[in-house]
Amino acid sequence: MINFADVTIGVLALQGDFERHRFRLGRLGVANREVRLPEDMDNLDGLIIPGGESTTMSLLLDRFGIRYKLRTFCGTKGIWGTCAGMIMLASEVDDSRIKPLGVIDIGVARNAYGRQVFSFFTNLLVSLNGSSTSVPASFIRAPMVTRIGAGVEVLAKYEGLPVLLRQNNIMVSSFHTELDDDLTLTEFFLKHFISGK
Repeated sequence: MINFADVTIGVLALQGDFERHRFRLGRLGVANREVRLPEDMDNLDGLIIPGGESTTMSLLLDRFGIRYKLRTFCGTKGIWGTCAGMIMLASEVDDSRIKPLGVIDIGVARNAYGRQVFSFFTNLLVSLNGSSTSVPASFIRAPMVTRIGAGVEVLAKYEGLPVLLRQNNIMVSSFHTELDDDLTLTEFFLKHFISGK
């Protein structure tokens, strides 16, 4: 059983709602810090890449010189990308302005669930540890998965399309979970993607 008190999680804080993720980690007693520079990733046990504006996020990864170290970090540590975070972690994106990190073998289409005015909230049935549970999900200019590679596991679907996936140490979600008080997916990420000390 992981001891949350012995873990430090980074939250990429270049852009997006990183503060809400930090609040949720704090509720679970998990030490966390904002990541803006390469050295901010030193001695972290995992990282969350929040939602936001993916084109801006891609530009800022290069402006702050963090892209190379982040990609290396993704090869060994637990990573969770939500919404724009999913786009940044994907192998393929339908927008040439974005240079994804390519650490999970999926293709995505930006904003495929509609513009801001078409945002919606729903409850999703997710498969965690061999059992199903319901979690709240907010779809805000959400990306749609267009291709799934070998070795990628689908944990949840919405209207038949995958919206929560994992591959090795990487988890991605099309939707936001941090806008609700439910901590199910945050706890799942900590327990199954982060090594306890």
